[in-house]
Amino acid sequence: MSHVLDAPPPEAAADWTVSQHWERFTAEEHARWRALYNRQMRLLPGRAAPAFLEGVAKLDLAEGVPDFRRLSDRLGRLTGWEVVAVPGLVPEEVFFRHLAGRRFVAGNFLRDASQMDYLEEPDVFHDVFGHVPLLAHPVFADYMQAYGEGGLRSMGFGSLGKLARLYWYTVEFGLVETAEGLRIYGAGIVSSAAESRFALESASPNRLGFDLERVMRTRYRIDAFQQTYFVIPSFEALLQITLETDFAPLYARLAALPDLAITDILPSDRVFTRGTQAEAAPPRE
Repeated sequence: MSHVLDAPPPEAAADWTVSQHWERFTAEEHARWRALYNRQMRLLPGRAAPAFLEGVAKLDLAEGVPDFRRLSDRLGRLTGWEVVAVPGLVPEEVFFRHLAGRRFVAGNFLRDASQMDYLEEPDVFHDVFGHVPLLAHPVFADYMQAYGEGGLRSMGFGSLGKLARLYWYTVEFGLVETAEGLRIYGAGIVSSAAESRFALESASPNRLGFDLERVMRTRYRIDAFQQTYFVIPSFEALLQITLETDFAPLYARLAALPDLAITDILPSDRVFTRGTQAEAAPPRE
C-alpha cells in the first residue's frame, strides 16, 4: 500500500529531494524503460494530444531512464521547469511548493517486470514519460505552476480533497478537444497501454465537458479505469479559468453542495459520450 512519508528520510534534503544517482540504474532497467516507451509510442499517435507528442520528441526520452540533469537542461531551456527526484510520495505542501517553483517531483525507482501494466505508487516512468512532455508546452507549464500556487493558498481552507479532484481529472486523467476529435493528455492515461485505448474507445465511460465546479464536486476512484473523463476545450482555456477563478468563494460553495458520484450526469453537462453499463470499467491489474 503506497503512503505519504511523515518526514524526509535521512538521504533527503529539507525540500524532500534526493540525488537521482542515475548511474545506479541497471542495463535491465534501461531496457525495461525502452520497452514501456516503445509500447506507448506505438499506441499514442492519433490518440494523444499533439502537444504531448511534441514534448516527447523535444525531450528525447527513448533511450532509457532519463538523467534528470540533462532532462532539466532541455526542459529549462523550453519553459524554465526542472525535474527533481524524491524518495516517494511527499506531503501536499511540499508538492505544491515544488510546482509553484516550476520543479516537478519524480519517483526515483522503476517498476519491476511484474508491474508493467499497473502499479499503485507512481514510478519514474509514470512521472517522467507521463507528466514531463507537457511541461515543455508553455501554456500547460504555466497551468502546473498556477496549480501549485493555488494549492498553497488552499491549505487554509480545508479543501485539499476538492482541489485534488481538479488535478485528478486534468493532469492525471484529462481529455482535450481537438479539430481531429478527442485526445488524451493526462499522465495516468498516456503512461498506461490499456487506459490509452479505454479512455477514447470504450463505450463504458462518460466523457463530459470540463466545468471547474462540476469537476471539484466529482468523486473518483483509483482501483479501476475512470468512469468519467472531463474534456477541456484547450490548454489555454484551462489556464485561463484557473487564473481567473477566485477559489475562496468556490470552496465555500463546494462545502455546501453534495459530492457527485463518478457515474452522475447532470442536465447542465455537455455530454460528448454517455457511458453504457454494457462494459464496466475494468479493475486495475
